[in-house]
Amino acid sequence: MSNPPVFPDDENGNKLRRMYEDGEDLSRTRDIAFTVLLPDSDAVQEFGSYFYNLGLQVKAKRNDSGSGLPWNVVVTGNMLPNYEDIINFEKKLEEVSAPLGGRVDGIFR
Repeated sequence: MSNPPVFPDDENGNKLRRMYEDGEDLSRTRDIAFTVLLPDSDAVQEFGSYFYNLGLQVKAKRNDSGSGLPWNVVVTGNMLPNYEDIINFEKKLEEVSAPLGGRVDGIFR
């Protein structure tokens, strides 16, 4: 019997650990959705266009939660549920959203 994988002790590692413990096959690609919060419709348009042009699914919804970032944008990509790939994708989301006044809110899945 092989040893179970070790996952980092953070939000992404915890989600991957739960997936593994639920019996999900982490060696198969799947759609993984990431949430980004943005301040206005112009930022949504610019951010969304960037990822849409990469062939990813992008959905935006206004959510007046009082956070100062009323737009929730969900970017969905088909990838392996691999910690490093998820972290790298979140870095790209941050790189594009930060100059627009936004921030990554995590994996929506």
